[in-house]
Amino acid sequence: MADTASPDNMTDDEKRHDELTTAPKASESDAAPRIEVTESGDGVKRIDIADTAAVRPGNPDKQNG
Repeated sequence: MADTASPDNMTDDEKRHDELTTAPKASESDAAPRIEVTESGDGVKRIDIADTAAVRPGNPDKQNG
């Protein structure tokens, strides 16, 4: 019987989830997506920080603008 949980049989998303949730104090929210990738019709990709990301880049004390 094959082990379906082995890294060889896992998708990239499953590997990411597994890696981010195996630490002793990890939770499901640790594996939540932190970026959103959109691709326009001409092949240009845009990467944005997800609104739901718990941690965001930059100085949290400084207002953007």
